[in-house]
Amino acid sequence: MKINIKNIIFINESKILFILIALLLIFSILGQVIAFGGNDISVQKHIAKIFFGIIVAYAVAITNLKFWENVSYIFYLISFFCLLLVEILGVIKLGAQRWIDLYIITLQPSEFMKIALILALSRYYSSLSIFELKQLKFHLFPLFITFLPVLLILKQPDLGTAVLLMGIGVGMSFLAGFPFKPFCYTVIAFFCLCPIGWRFLHDYQKNRILDFLDPERDPLGTGYHVLQSKIAIGSGHIFGKGIFHGTQGGLNFLPEKHTDFIFTTISEEMGFVGSILIIMIFIGIIFYFFHVGSESKSKFARHMCKGLALLLFIHVFVNIGMVIGMLPVVGIPLPFLSYGGSSLLTFMFSIGLILSALLRNYYKY
Repeated sequence: MKINIKNIIFINESKILFILIALLLIFSILGQVIAFGGNDISVQKHIAKIFFGIIVAYAVAITNLKFWENVSYIFYLISFFCLLLVEILGVIKLGAQRWIDLYIITLQPSEFMKIALILALSRYYSSLSIFELKQLKFHLFPLFITFLPVLLILKQPDLGTAVLLMGIGVGMSFLAGFPFKPFCYTVIAFFCLCPIGWRFLHDYQKNRILDFLDPERDPLGTGYHVLQSKIAIGSGHIFGKGIFHGTQGGLNFLPEKHTDFIFTTISEEMGFVGSILIIMIFIGIIFYFFHVGSESKSKFARHMCKGLALLLFIHVFVNIGMVIGMLPVVGIPLPFLSYGGSSLLTFMFSIGLILSALLRNYYKY
C-alpha cells in the first residue's frame, strides 16, 4: 500500500483549522439557542445554514485554486452587477435596501463583494513584479475597483460594510507594497476630509458616532443598544450567569441579540472566560490564514490569504469593539456566530479558499 506523504502533510496542517472552526460553530449554535430561548425554528434554520456552509466550503476547497484565480474578475463583475440590482430590485428591511429576494432565499450581495474584491485584488497584485509594486501608479487600479462598490453600498445605506471594504482594499494595497510615504499622506488626507464626509452621513449614522463619544446623551434612544450591551457584558463577570439565566438578553432588553450583538449574548451567560475563549479562537484562525499565505508557493494565494485574514480581523475587531463601546455601532456581524445566511456563507467560502490554498502548497495547479 502506497502512502501519500503529501496527503498526510495536508491533513496535519489543516487539522488545527478544523478544530478551531468546529469550536466556533459550537459557540455559534449555543449562542443562537441562548438568543432564541431554546429549540426555536430559527435555531434549526441556523444549523441548516451551517451544514450548507460546510458543503460550500468543501466544494470550494477541492476546486483547483487556478480556477478561482481565473474567474476572479468575473466574480467581481457579477457581484458588482448584483449591487446594481439592489438599487433597482432590492428588498427594504429596517430602513435599508441591501437584499435581493430570490423567493427561496434572500441574499445580501455586499457580503459576496467582500470575497470578490479580495480575489480580484489578489489576481491583480500577483501579476505585478516587485519593481512595479513599489510604484504608486500601479496601486491606482486597486483603489478604483475598491471605491466603486463602496459608493454603491453607501447608498443602501450600509456604512459598516463600506468602511470594511475600504479597509480591505487599502490594507491589501499596503501589504502588497504600497509606498510608505504616499500611504501616510493618504491616511492623513482621509482624516482631514472626515469633517466634509460628516455632511453626507444620514442622521442615524451621525447619532451612532455621537453616542460613541457620549453614550449617556440619549440612553433610551440612539444610545440604548450600547448601554444595554455594556450592562450585559459587565453583569456576566468571570464565569457568566449560566445558560438561560441572562437578564438583559432573556428579558429582551438587548436589541439584535442574535445578530450584531451575539457576542454580548454569549458574554452575559458565559462570562469573561467564554468571551476570551471566543477571541482566542478568532486570533488563532487569523494567524492560521497568515501562516498559509506565508508558506504558499503561489503569489495569488499569498495575497488572497492576507486579504481573507484582513477580512476576518476587521469584522471581529469592529464587531467586538462596538458591542463593548470602544467603536461606534455600524452594524457589522460577528463571523460564524451572528445569525444570517449571507454572512455565514461568505466566511465558509473563505475557509474553502484557505484550504484550497493549503492544498496548493503540496500540489501543482
